[in-house]
Amino acid sequence: MNLSFTKMHGLGNDFILIDCRDKESGGLNSLSELSKKLCHRRFGIGADQVLLLYNSQKADFMMKIFNSDGSEVEMCGNGIRCFAKYVWERGLSGKDTLSVETAAGIIRPERAGELVRVDMGEPVLDAALIPVKLSSAALANRGQGKIIDLPLKIADKEFKITCVSMGNPHAVINVDDAGGFEVQTYGPLIETHELFPRRINVEFVQVISPERVRMRVWERGSGETMACGTGASAVAVAGHLKGLTGRKVYVELPGGELMIEWGVDNHVYMTGPAVEVFEGRITL
Repeated sequence: MNLSFTKMHGLGNDFILIDCRDKESGGLNSLSELSKKLCHRRFGIGADQVLLLYNSQKADFMMKIFNSDGSEVEMCGNGIRCFAKYVWERGLSGKDTLSVETAAGIIRPERAGELVRVDMGEPVLDAALIPVKLSSAALANRGQGKIIDLPLKIADKEFKITCVSMGNPHAVINVDDAGGFEVQTYGPLIETHELFPRRINVEFVQVISPERVRMRVWERGSGETMACGTGASAVAVAGHLKGLTGRKVYVELPGGELMIEWGVDNHVYMTGPAVEVFEGRITL
């Protein structure tokens, strides 16, 4: 079987996009195994995630997302910008704002000149919905079930975590030096901690000013990546909740910069680039 694909990236967070609209149901068997094979950087194409484009009965299109370890995830901010760019550049829709069905709900990317602006929806702060597995008594003591600066002992360090869901779960941690922090050591330990029944994405954040932060991310199922749109959105929300940043913040990532705004309508808006690298075919 020859499979056509498009390689794309958002700030170095890279994806293999496959148009599944004309494929028969079940034409791509075992999407988990397929994702692991395609994303392998030695024996496959190489990517952080696979994006699958489908028709939708309740939106313009549907996007499914699989990590390089084969796990399926709810949403990806960099991925949906690439998804929208693919749709527009191939003339699949003339709309300047798309509706895309995801496991996290309907997400709406829109044209912003050469960039893509995405309404990421409302942040979820309730621990039970993120989810974070704390006892009822512990949640009551924290007030309204929010997780803000919760102490968490990992190996030889104690972190203070602030948890936000942007359709997928995030633990935001402030550090003095994001660039020099041992992400590869502590990221996987926090990702798989018993507090997080569905694992968690972890952001290590250095506040530069109320308008600018620097971030590195450990993504569940992918490891450290060069950028994470939902992570940057969670960082902006956490920063404002803690009084460290304003509602509009520029997030510096290893792959580039995103602008995040937590609007007065409680929606989070992300603006950033999407790039097509190449098209190809692979024999399965």
